[in-house]
Amino acid sequence: MKIAGFIKTTLLDWDGLVACTVYLAGCNFRCPYCHNAEIVVNADAAERVDEDAVIAYIEEHSDFIDGVVVSGGEPLMNKDIGRFLKRLRSVGVKVKVDTNGMFPDMLDDLIGAGLIDMVAMDIKSSLNERYDMAAGSDTDLSKIRKSIDIVMNSGVDHEFRTTAVPVFVKEDDIRNICENIRGAKRYRIHQFRNKVTIDDSLSVLDPYPESKLTAMAEIAKEYVGDVKIRGT
Repeated sequence: MKIAGFIKTTLLDWDGLVACTVYLAGCNFRCPYCHNAEIVVNADAAERVDEDAVIAYIEEHSDFIDGVVVSGGEPLMNKDIGRFLKRLRSVGVKVKVDTNGMFPDMLDDLIGAGLIDMVAMDIKSSLNERYDMAAGSDTDLSKIRKSIDIVMNSGVDHEFRTTAVPVFVKEDDIRNICENIRGAKRYRIHQFRNKVTIDDSLSVLDPYPESKLTAMAEIAKEYVGDVKIRGT
């Protein structure tokens, strides 16, 4: 397991909590719009942050740090992620995990072990043939669906989220996504950012206007009670 980034304090990555964010290198997806390309495409070359130093900082500042967000890349592709989460637990902080949903068995094991307080799962587009384009790789939709089921039936706090990239996510895709997460606790629509992307051609793609995102949010509210837009 390689820690490629560490944000010591953030109010953005876990609503309502003061958190740290740990970024683990490597990902099984190549989403064309990914803004963490340096730890996804060139994971081996990414800078390494010392794990012991991260734990020491969190322990030293546990008086004001409420939780730790473990993100990536895709953190659940790391086989020893459980060991790391146990270290976080030993410090006494809450743990949130960001995931793309392709490792449902690992997700289920970690939730069952009581190592996760919140899951944020990305859903890239409609759960059909469009998904591979948005993920930039071959996907197994049965695993995505299994992860959705695990999250929604786990009793763990959760949110699902989608980055509204114009070429991959349209209003019909939002409806398809939300039909599959009907009754979820939260759904977040993220504004697309074109500043740093894996696919350079997306740098000239204009993000949706806020009015379009609002229309998407209204569709989502037919299925999920708590819907918000982020990044506008």
